[in-house]
Amino acid sequence: MCELLQETVTDKVYLVTGAAGFLGGAICRELLEKGADVRALVLPNDPAKQYIPENIDIVEGDICDMDSLRRFFDVPEGVEKIVMHIASIVTVNPEYSQKVMDVNFVGTGNIIKMCLEDKEHTKLVYCSSTGAIPELPMGQAIKEVSRYEISTLKDCYSQSKALASQAVLDAVERKGLHACVILPSGILGPDDPSISETTKTVIEIIKGEMPAGIDGTFNLCDVRDLAHGAILAAEKGKDGSSYILGNDAITFKQFAKVLMEESGCEPIKFFLPVKVAYLMGTLMEKAAKLKGSKPLMTSFSVYNLARNNVFDSSKAKVELGYTTRPYEETIHDQVHWLKAAALI
Repeated sequence: MCELLQETVTDKVYLVTGAAGFLGGAICRELLEKGADVRALVLPNDPAKQYIPENIDIVEGDICDMDSLRRFFDVPEGVEKIVMHIASIVTVNPEYSQKVMDVNFVGTGNIIKMCLEDKEHTKLVYCSSTGAIPELPMGQAIKEVSRYEISTLKDCYSQSKALASQAVLDAVERKGLHACVILPSGILGPDDPSISETTKTVIEIIKGEMPAGIDGTFNLCDVRDLAHGAILAAEKGKDGSSYILGNDAITFKQFAKVLMEESGCEPIKFFLPVKVAYLMGTLMEKAAKLKGSKPLMTSFSVYNLARNNVFDSSKAKVELGYTTRPYEETIHDQVHWLKAAALI
């Protein structure tokens, strides 16, 4: 794409990390619909590369490798770079992982360094997570914070996102970086060929492979709404601001009911009380550790359903124009896509 830009110099190019993922792919598709120039950073030999939309320039590289980032950022002088940093390692394992920290925190630091090399012509939108915000007691809506701390966070993924988010804010305050942070809750919807965890769960429910649910809640957003929100943040987001991109909380029972009505699948037979689920998750973790296998359920996965999942997205709605569609529409479109892809 560098040659293309030199032949026909445009005012702006979007640099998207994580373009082969669920959210990154949706962002790329919307940008292409808008007629934008898009360049994607993809890990070498990543099989998900095949899912990146056509007409996107692909640069193979790694956010942990500065040389590949320099190739990724190499555009003609004066062209505005809008960096959509979506790439990260997502895990439901709460234990400390150096790889998660290296990619999510150190890798984001490398992106920040590259943006600062030409801060006059570069804006960064960093995709964090609502997990980076400390949980509030039930009954209180969780809002954006002015500073990210890790002391009360329960898992390595959330800690890595909080550290990276604060690094972005520090670069804005101390070095004049043009950047803002978006904090999606969960992701749901169609066009997920790499099969993320939420899509995998939906498939399991439809196929009757989930014998029991948990009496908890989700907060899931349509991937298309999140993509649009991320692009709005690039256009309207204020430097140093954070924006929660969430949805209404929905109970597991409500979610399963909508999914059953849309797909015609068998209903989940029963829903475990949280205390029972915690006990079962703990026992499964211990058994899996002895066998060297992956547990079917963990105490941390139960926590994510039992915790306060009410997030306040009013700031993003007012300042960015962020909107969400109803769960019924998202699930309808996702089931239609799953059928078309012969996944159910």
